[in-house]
Amino acid sequence: MVSGAEVTGPVASVRYSPGMAPNSPPKLSLFQVLACGALILTLSMGVRHGFGLWLQPITQAQGWTRENFAFALAVQNLAWGAAGIVAGMLADRFGAFKVLVGGGVLYALGLLGMALSTDTLAFTLTTGVVLGLAQSGTTFAVIYGVIGRQIDTARRSWAMGMAAAAGSFGQFLMVPVEGFLIASLGWQEALLVLAAATLLIGPLALGLREPGFAGGATPVREQTVAQALREALRYPSFILLVAGYFVCGFQVVFIGVHMPSFLKDKGLSPEVASYALALIGLFNVVGTYIAGALGQKLAKRKILAFIYFARAVVITVFLWAPLSPMSVYLFSAVMGLLWLSTVPPTSATVAQIFGVSHLSMLGGIAFFNHQLGSFMGVWLGGYLYDHTGSYDLVWYISIALGVVAAALNLPVREAPISRKPMGAALATGQAA
Repeated sequence: MVSGAEVTGPVASVRYSPGMAPNSPPKLSLFQVLACGALILTLSMGVRHGFGLWLQPITQAQGWTRENFAFALAVQNLAWGAAGIVAGMLADRFGAFKVLVGGGVLYALGLLGMALSTDTLAFTLTTGVVLGLAQSGTTFAVIYGVIGRQIDTARRSWAMGMAAAAGSFGQFLMVPVEGFLIASLGWQEALLVLAAATLLIGPLALGLREPGFAGGATPVREQTVAQALREALRYPSFILLVAGYFVCGFQVVFIGVHMPSFLKDKGLSPEVASYALALIGLFNVVGTYIAGALGQKLAKRKILAFIYFARAVVITVFLWAPLSPMSVYLFSAVMGLLWLSTVPPTSATVAQIFGVSHLSMLGGIAFFNHQLGSFMGVWLGGYLYDHTGSYDLVWYISIALGVVAAALNLPVREAPISRKPMGAALATGQAA
């Protein structure tokens, strides 16, 4: 094969060097990628999914306000989003393995700091900054980068949905485990156990060592990082897509962190909150799988618009209906179907438009906007509760944002972006 051969279509930004075949099969087996990716997501997302269970134990033990706790988690989401761009760049350049190992170590250190912090500054630095950095290197942007590079286009959306579904089942399992650990060991000791568990991310990452990155080798690309960034940030559909993602972050993190306290304020037992979060994780398995599978057959923009609008409807019905354990469980089950079901179609759309060369980085940019929404959702929940004594206003904001996000996704164009061939681009640059 001639050096520098070009590939057209969705992966037009990759130029293959000698020994690489554009039509070669995935270098890692489908099962290996999905199994290791799902187990890593189970730990990284599962631990995070239960953080709301620590709100009242920590604030009561330390004498802090809910806003103190919420602010640390808001910083966590912001740090996660900002660092996710860098983590994505590193994973695209050096492979996911090194990023995942580093993220796993940071996860353990962050949980250790969360358990041992005695003032709000230390709590914010460890729970907020360190855990945010850890999550940036152990969650969807990095895992989906491997899937995008290793799984062919015909099965990519399905594979992303499958990985998210398997990881979601882990979240379903993790929340009751976390509740049990808090009840039986105490909140500090529970965090120490989880810190030890997250160190397993390193060994699991061995299954995602991509042969193409062995010895520091990276594929030759027609686009530099700067060119890929400029292209994406100037493309209206990408802007609309990530704007909708802001709403996803706002809604899920507000609900995930504040719903246990919301339910306790309404007189329901802590067990109801634990079961509610577990149901979200369980039904999220179904929702993410369906969204990924449908993404191979239907327009992803329509799937996303439906998800966001359905969330607004579900929240409205939940607030309108009389509150009881059964209404909470029904809400959690339906919301679970819509929970992370935005992730596979969003990531698959980014890959479909721009190709996979810079997928982890571009996915990180989209996720940064998601995390800006997460920051606002979790912090505003604590702030407005402390100032109004109620979560009502944040619920209403979540409903309005769901309608806006549905409208933003409908005009998204999913077709692969048109690029000049490499030689033409160089000639244009020289002429300029």
